[in-house]
Amino acid sequence: MAKKTTTKRKNKAKARKNVLEQINPNAAGIDIGANFHLVAIPEDRTEENIRKFGPFTNDLHRLADWLIEHRIETVVMESTGVYWIPVFQILEQRGLEVKLVNAAHVKNLPGRKSDISDCQWLQQLHTFGLLNGSFRPEDQVCVLRTFLRLRDTLVKDSSSHVLRMQKALTEMNIQIHRVLSDITGYTGMAIIRAILAGERDGLKLAQMKHPQVKASSEQIVKSLEGDYRIEHLFALQTAVELNDAYQLKIMACEKHIEQQLEHFELKLDLEPILKQNGALKARSAQVRLELQRQAHLASVCGVDLTRLPGLSTLAVETIIAETGLDMNCWKSEKHFCSWLKVCPDNRISGGKVLSSRAHRSH
Repeated sequence: MAKKTTTKRKNKAKARKNVLEQINPNAAGIDIGANFHLVAIPEDRTEENIRKFGPFTNDLHRLADWLIEHRIETVVMESTGVYWIPVFQILEQRGLEVKLVNAAHVKNLPGRKSDISDCQWLQQLHTFGLLNGSFRPEDQVCVLRTFLRLRDTLVKDSSSHVLRMQKALTEMNIQIHRVLSDITGYTGMAIIRAILAGERDGLKLAQMKHPQVKASSEQIVKSLEGDYRIEHLFALQTAVELNDAYQLKIMACEKHIEQQLEHFELKLDLEPILKQNGALKARSAQVRLELQRQAHLASVCGVDLTRLPGLSTLAVETIIAETGLDMNCWKSEKHFCSWLKVCPDNRISGGKVLSSRAHRSH
């Protein structure tokens, strides 16, 4: 009886294995690391179907040569930090289909856990079509996304130096931020730079205010009465200089963003949009440039998204950089909302909703 039971179990196991169809027979799996990468290909391609490659660019090209030599067409890897980016880009340039999978999804499938078995496990799962690649836009969109994310980082770093400016002013009891809505505006920076240049006369400093400032000269003079200590002045000067450096880098980054957007294919003629939004008649150079950016984005997208409430030019650029212009990557608007992690994650057990909290988005 025991032998019959064992035989039945083996037959069932074989039957289950036969059910799985090889969707990607020419698949490879890569376990990405900081110091080396382990690559697994099908066992019938070579005696040594697992190889170790270094992290240098020459090693990555040898990796691509080895995969092409053994007739590999598609490659899967986990999103490990940023180490996967050069591997992904080089393999994609060499004509291989590369898929990036979420490490959490792989962990949900039970299997062995070690560096060597990781690449084998990825290769096996991808062979049977059990892994879904993460969304990654085309290359020109990735370039735009990198510049926009860098700009966001620069803006955040710059804001920390603005806080240090305000802290130094407060430590000297200069309450200029009480009478001005923004100390980094025209009036605020003019007064701060004059203070750093050695000016202490409140009346002369108050005369630097912009005509549109609502605060009176008397209020500004009172707010500038402080204890100008040398250590706080040095801290203020350091914060101003660092903030200026960041502003220059932000402007340079915005220039790169504009240049990258010029490479996108225009879906609408630009001239009628420029006439319609008044960019050609605007007197202010700043307003004219902003309207030109809006018109160019409208011609790239095929529709002016800035007309939607709450969407600025920068917001539209961010949307293009993060999602691209091809909405066919998602089956429906529901799949798109799920990818954005704005739909509820309903967990139901026994007819009772345990949780409907949406997934956290990074």
